[in-house]
Amino acid sequence: MTETPSWIGERPSPRQIFALMFFGVTGLMIPGLQPLLLGGLAEAGRVAPSALGRIATAELLTMGLTAGVAGSAFKAVRLRTWAGLALATLAGLDVITPFARGEMVTLVRALAGVPSGLLVWLAIAFITRTPTPERWAGVYVTAQTIAQFLVASAFSALVLPRFGVDGAFAGLGVLCAMTALAIPWAPASLAPLPETATTGLPNLRGWLALGVSFLFLGATSGSWVFVSQLSSQAHHPPSIAGVAVSLSLAFQVIGGACATALAGRISAAWTLFACAVGGIGVFAGFAALPAAGPFLILSAVLGFVWLFSNPFLVPLTIEADPSRRAALLIGGAQLVGGSLGPLLASFFVTDADARGALGFSSAGLAIAGAIVVFLHLTRARAAS
Repeated sequence: MTETPSWIGERPSPRQIFALMFFGVTGLMIPGLQPLLLGGLAEAGRVAPSALGRIATAELLTMGLTAGVAGSAFKAVRLRTWAGLALATLAGLDVITPFARGEMVTLVRALAGVPSGLLVWLAIAFITRTPTPERWAGVYVTAQTIAQFLVASAFSALVLPRFGVDGAFAGLGVLCAMTALAIPWAPASLAPLPETATTGLPNLRGWLALGVSFLFLGATSGSWVFVSQLSSQAHHPPSIAGVAVSLSLAFQVIGGACATALAGRISAAWTLFACAVGGIGVFAGFAALPAAGPFLILSAVLGFVWLFSNPFLVPLTIEADPSRRAALLIGGAQLVGGSLGPLLASFFVTDADARGALGFSSAGLAIAGAIVVFLHLTRARAAS
C-alpha cells in the first residue's frame, strides 16, 4: 500500500505560503524583464549592445549559484530576516543600476543576482517540504510567468514611454518594497528536512537529478534565445518573432497550470522523458525552417513543454535523493543552466545559421532523458 505523502513539519498558513511565494516570484522577476531593461540601457548608450549577453548571464549565474549555496549551506531559520536583507539589497541595486556605465553595469547586476537567489531559495525551501512538491512548483512557475508578463506589459505601456529605463529600474525597487510588506506574514522558520538537521550535500543520484534540471533549462534557453534569428533564416516577416515570443509565454502559463492540475497523478519520470522527446521534436521542426504558421505552432508547443516539465523536476529529484538535499538546490541548478545554456549554444551558431543551437539543445535533452530513465529504473535498487 502506497504511503500518503505528508507535510514536513506543520503546514504553513495561507498567509505564510503567500509570503514565501511572493518572495520567490520577486526574486525571479528579472529573467522575464532583461530584454526590456537591458535593451533600454543599450538604447540609452550606457552599455554596448555586445555586452548585453554578458550582463544577463552574470546576473542569472550569480542568482543560480546563490540559490544553490543557500539551499546547501543554510537552515530554514530566520526567514524574515533573510527576506528583509535580500529585498533591501535588491531594491538598492535596482535603483543604482541606471547610474552605472559600461562594465559597472555588469558588476551591479551580478551583485543583484545574490539577493535574488536568496529570495528564490525561500520559495524552494517551502516547496521541498510540501506533500506534492510538483503541484506547488507548478503554482510557483505559473505565478512567476504571469507576474513577469504583467510587469513587462505595465513597464512597456506605462513606465518606459514616460520615464525611460531609469523609471523601470526604479519600478523594480518599488516592487521590492511592496514585497517587503509581506515579511510579517512569513514564517520565522520551517521544519528541518528528514535526515538533514545539519547541512550536507546530495548523494550521487541527487547530483544526477540536478543535472537533469540543468540540462532541461540549459537546452531550452540555449535555443530559444535564437528564435529571432531562426525566424529570419526562414524568411518570415519581422513581426513573427515577436508573435512567437508572446505565444510561447501564453502557452508557458497553460503548461504550468496543466502541470499543477496533474501533479501527483502521473509519473514524474515518464512525464519528463516524454517532454524531452517532445522538445527534441520541436527543435527538429525548427531546424527545417518552416513557414510562419508551423513556426508559431512549434513556439507554442515549446512554451508548453518548457513550463509543463518544470514542476516534475522536483519529485524526480526527491525520488533520487530522499534526504531532499538535492531538491533544495534545484533553483540554483535551473538558473545556472538557464544562464549558461545560451552561452554554450552560441559556440554552435554562426552569423548565417543559428541551427547549430538546435543540435546542442537536442543533445542536452537526449542526455537528460537518458538520465531520467536510468534514475527511475534503478530507484528500487537504490532504496534497498
